[in-house]
Amino acid sequence: MRYDFGLKIFVCIKQVPGVSEVRINPDTNTLVREGVLSILNPNDRNALELALILKEKQGAEVIALSMGPPQAEEVLREALAMGVDRGFLLSDKAFAGADTLATSHTLSLAIKKILKESNSDEKYLIICGAQAVDGDTGQVPPELAEELGIPQITYVQNIELSKDKIITERKFRATEIVIIETKLPALISVLTDINKPRYPSMAGILKAYEKADVTHLDSSTLNADKSKIGLNGSMTEVKKIFFPERKVNPIMLEGSTEEVVQKLCQHLKEDKVF
Repeated sequence: MRYDFGLKIFVCIKQVPGVSEVRINPDTNTLVREGVLSILNPNDRNALELALILKEKQGAEVIALSMGPPQAEEVLREALAMGVDRGFLLSDKAFAGADTLATSHTLSLAIKKILKESNSDEKYLIICGAQAVDGDTGQVPPELAEELGIPQITYVQNIELSKDKIITERKFRATEIVIIETKLPALISVLTDINKPRYPSMAGILKAYEKADVTHLDSSTLNADKSKIGLNGSMTEVKKIFFPERKVNPIMLEGSTEEVVQKLCQHLKEDKVF
């Protein structure tokens, strides 16, 4: 397959628990994934869709990467069904327990390996979702850009791509937009309102499960320094994860509209809401 100007687009995706299925192991303070319905992180669908739109408009090779346990291959199959060209799963017990920094480092090793095995002069773009619904930190995209030493633009809601640069609209505060231009290679993280993700076609699903291959990469394949991956490479430690206790003491306000409003305002003042 020939691409118009040798562009590679990497999309980092993640398998996450269905929001209604989130459970926490009280002993390890980690998410319980076994026996829990897992899905493709919703915001990553927008990243995939953008990559496929750019591929259709200007030509590119779209490569999806995910780090996780063996079952995370499922989200890569879904990405392949949508139209992604290649899928890579970074899976190894040595990767377990990674925080955002160790995760970003591992992803950077995979991207460097893929680039080295192809034409190193090719331009590339990395697209990520702004955040994942399980951790919701939004830290992996910026940290990955730092690992690779490339420019980063976060909270992107529109993009124009040329042969060697991108022009983006970045959301800044609630009502402000800033225009940022940078040369490739670069990394962007996108918001959910940038597009509406497509559904895989039946032909795409059949191809993804019957013909396409997902390449597995472990710590040895990536020649990873064990001190920089997994728990060993994590600079943060989770002390405790818990669901906040909800305390509700409802108050029924009675009287005329004016009286109810006055009482409500008084309660808000007492609770120091304003």
